Amino acid sequence: MLAAYSHVPLQVQVRSSATERVLSMMDRSNGYEGVAAQFLAGRGRAPSTGIGARAVRDWARTLPRGAAVVDLGCGSGLPITKVLVSEDLNVYAIDASPSLVEAFRCNFPETPVACESVEHSLFFGRMFDGVVAWGVIFLLLPEEQRRLIQRIADILVPGGRLLFTSCPEPLVWNDAMTGLESRSLGAAEYRRQLSAVGLSVISEYEDEGQNHYFDAFKTGPGESRPMTRA
Repeated sequence: MLAAYSHVPLQVQVRSSATERVLSMMDRSNGYEGVAAQFLAGRGRAPSTGIGARAVRDWARTLPRGAAVVDLGCGSGLPITKVLVSEDLNVYAIDASPSLVEAFRCNFPETPVACESVEHSLFFGRMFDGVVAWGVIFLLLPEEQRRLIQRIADILVPGGRLLFTSCPEPLVWNDAMTGLESRSLGAAEYRRQLSAVGLSVISEYEDEGQNHYFDAFKTGPGESRPMTRA
């Protein structure tokens, strides 16, 4: 592609790249609607033994059966939503890509799903016992990540749990599928942001795919520990 457009002035190439970034943001899916077919052919078909499934299953088993959980950036629902559903949780889901939401509805016709960006979602107008944000927070700009953490705190009940993935180091890289920039605020900054909105990190760990997890819970009056499964 670079060779084919080598005759185009550099400033035009930069403007074209910026335009692609603006368009990807306008679709509110951070570029994933444009690569939906590729995603669905790969990660979007992951079995319940796919990367991240075990870590999310262990987390889900700490919640009471029937707990209300929202899966942010759910994609097709495979494998993360499938794990949550199989653990007898009351699952809701949100994704900004119309194509991925359509696939989700085919996979989980009885699970409520909203085609909304996580940073502007209405969150079904309700509170939740748990929030999962697997592979999504770092797709957002730093300011959007901070606002989302605040909004997650607002929809969690006292003792509720948040599980999300991001690199433990402050880092900027290009997403392997969309080519757009991803940004980790780093563990120290995430902990500060979480603490500022009443969320305490219980633990951090990595899965078999080297995805780094932050497991946090919301403190509240008389709430000294997260809710657990009976």
